[in-house]
Amino acid sequence: MSVMADVAPSGELNDDRPPIVNDFSLVVATANGTGSQTSNMAILRACFKMGIPVNGKNIFPSNIQGLPTWYHIRLSKDGYIARRHTSELLVAFNEVTAEADIAELPAGGVCIYNADWRSVPERSDVIFYGLPVRQFVRDTDTRGKLRDYISNMVYVGGISWLLGIPLEAIDEALDNHFGSRRKLVDSNMAVVREAYEWASENWTKRDPYRVEPMDATAGKIIMTGNEAAALGAVFGGMTFCAWYPITPSTSLVDALNYYLPQMRRDEETGTNSYAVVQAEDELAAIGMVLGAGWAGARAMTATSGPGVSLMAEFAGLAYFAEIPSVIWDIQRVGPSTGLPTRTGQGDIIFSYYLGHGDTNNVLLFPASIAECFEFGTTALNLADQLQTLVLVLSDLDLGMNNWMSDPFEYPTEPINRGKVLTAEEVEAKGFARYRDLDGDGVGYRTLPGNEHPKSVYFTRGTGHNADAVYSERGDDWLDNMDRLRRKFETARNLVPGPVVDNRGTTNVGIISLGTT
Repeated sequence: MSVMADVAPSGELNDDRPPIVNDFSLVVATANGTGSQTSNMAILRACFKMGIPVNGKNIFPSNIQGLPTWYHIRLSKDGYIARRHTSELLVAFNEVTAEADIAELPAGGVCIYNADWRSVPERSDVIFYGLPVRQFVRDTDTRGKLRDYISNMVYVGGISWLLGIPLEAIDEALDNHFGSRRKLVDSNMAVVREAYEWASENWTKRDPYRVEPMDATAGKIIMTGNEAAALGAVFGGMTFCAWYPITPSTSLVDALNYYLPQMRRDEETGTNSYAVVQAEDELAAIGMVLGAGWAGARAMTATSGPGVSLMAEFAGLAYFAEIPSVIWDIQRVGPSTGLPTRTGQGDIIFSYYLGHGDTNNVLLFPASIAECFEFGTTALNLADQLQTLVLVLSDLDLGMNNWMSDPFEYPTEPINRGKVLTAEEVEAKGFARYRDLDGDGVGYRTLPGNEHPKSVYFTRGTGHNADAVYSERGDDWLDNMDRLRRKFETARNLVPGPVVDNRGTTNVGIISLGTT
């Protein structure tokens, strides 16, 4: 059954519940490509600035515009960050999904809806608040596509009044989002204020949900895993990244392009000391990374499952020719194209054996944005120390959603370039690229620019002996395989150890990898 929106669904509950403060979930239902992320982040950041523990998760489709999207905001005074099964408050701004969205609300839930719709599904056990969106947009000077963007600020104003979010907190959140471009902030805030004032004059609050300032986020930060990974890579000395756009890894490279100009620019000359290259495809991207790693740069790429599939042959080259390189795999659901905008961990076994033949790769599994930052340095160090490919397996949920964290600690782990010989060391010790002098499976290497005549070697993916000379001899092949296995055992002692949570005596244990 439906009713005309100008006669709001009753929702006239005799709601005598006590106030529910800072402990509920809100879901915003809109259409993809309408700019709702800005509005959603304004609410999220405003609550965070109020000291309320908060988490945001974006459920979005794999198209540019038009399909349904939902943004879940959980407020938890106790600091819980997982998405709840149900949300008590719904912002219904997508008419296509409104009926299903309203049906999912629990009894006693709240629905803020677009009152311009001809009808809205009725539920007698849900409290409804309507917003005449067109009225607010008509009062602005925006035209065309900007109308969609600005219309989402209407529900920000309504939510702010309903929950008690100070407009100053929304203003500060928008200022953060727009990088202090006050003209954009002011135009959005004008709509927020108008909707806020309209709600205060036309709504009677009939629900128990509200927010109040806390001090639970003092000293905390909030960001996505991809942003943290990019920042960690910059701190870890990364100077080269080649990539090809693919969801959900693209925002990691976007973050690199934000941080690198601030931190990797020569202060005297003003020139950049880094390179970020958008390649023509994933094969070219990993090929460039291997070339840069061979030349001595700390090099990486960011991709997802289909990209990792394309990189398999180059991964084998990195393993057998022993070239330092890093792949950040922000996992999604496969196989094939799969579900590009849904999180998954289906690449773990594939990544471990990536490359044909006897290949075992080093994998890291961040479970938090703090570990994404930490592994930015760790992955590059391991790649240099072990002279091999290192894969960091994050996922869409960690990579693209916003998470609270304590501030990141400045890396105490120094940049470790591993076994790199200078010309003087070549003269004193001699040089054989693939000889295991230390018994750990890791040979010594030289870098281009080393002028000692004995520092030169031929890097190859074909069979070779300890001197990097082409060989098809069985004993040379066996020596290489045995040495690479010793190297893998060495890696066990270098990678971060497991995090063990012992909470009393129990008969059940859970082994998880990353965000599992």
